[in-house]
Amino acid sequence: MKFALIVCTYQRPKALVTLLESVALQEKYPDEVIIVDGSTNDKTTAILEESIFKNLHYFKVSEKDRGLTKQRNYGITKVSEAIEIVCFLDDDIVLTPSYFKTLLSTYALYPEAIGVGGYIINETPWRPLEENETPNISQFSWDNWVRSDGSRFVLRKKLGLDADVPPGYMPNFSHGRSVGFLPPSGKTYQVEQLMGGVASYPKRVLDSQKFSEYFEGYGLYEDADYTLRLSKKGALYLNTAAQLYHYHEASGRPNQYLYGKMVVRNGWYVWRVKHPYPSLKARLKWNATSFVLTLIRYGNVITTSKRKEAFTEALGRTAGWFSLFLNKPNIQED
Repeated sequence: MKFALIVCTYQRPKALVTLLESVALQEKYPDEVIIVDGSTNDKTTAILEESIFKNLHYFKVSEKDRGLTKQRNYGITKVSEAIEIVCFLDDDIVLTPSYFKTLLSTYALYPEAIGVGGYIINETPWRPLEENETPNISQFSWDNWVRSDGSRFVLRKKLGLDADVPPGYMPNFSHGRSVGFLPPSGKTYQVEQLMGGVASYPKRVLDSQKFSEYFEGYGLYEDADYTLRLSKKGALYLNTAAQLYHYHEASGRPNQYLYGKMVVRNGWYVWRVKHPYPSLKARLKWNATSFVLTLIRYGNVITTSKRKEAFTEALGRTAGWFSLFLNKPNIQED
């Protein structure tokens, strides 16, 4: 099975090299490694010129092709016809040595799959549930594993606003739990959403459906948009045995105000991709949950040391919420 790796990068030369060094140690190495660089300086170009990585093809794009979804679509056009599977990785990832080998084996087990995602192992500690153990409200349990639950989810439980579908699926009022709430069980789970920076798709799928360029620049929730659309056409899987580390490099990210605004507006957009005609109850729950999450960020001004970041993000969320009354996003059709 011939496969390619596409990495879209922006202003992160050192993180990118660290990723490529972990790719070089893979038990199964990509037939093509395509780097699509949207940086506004030449630091990534220079650092790659000093390094030698097998099968690497480097492309630096201009303004018209800059932005996560634009760069992904650009990268797809550079994949050769012989490639069967295309993997995407964020530029601040580090792989375990068996990542590609394990990820690709999923397509052999599930030949109907039109997308397979990998599993991030360094973000939240899990442990197996003990016999006869009952998780408390501050914990989240799935498939006989348990982890601590975030304060926002604990509050949502108390308010009756917790997700009512499995992780990796979207409730009718959105605000679900991501695939990060699936445990490190080594199992493969069917889902309807994947994280875009740790995902893969058959090339035939990517040729027929591109990433939406509605998500300009940083592209928050572009992965939800893409995979929710795909899940209407076929099966997506998350293989928790295909493991990697995500280090959330700070450089190249938008400021907290713009991030907060995107959380609300892009969140509304992907909700309507999945549920274009939500019920009144679902609408009320979406708005109530958005309001609660915004209040939490305002509260973080007092409860965390990053007061400025919390306040500016909360302002962005507020502006994003009010903007929906005046200028709702137009949902792009497939």
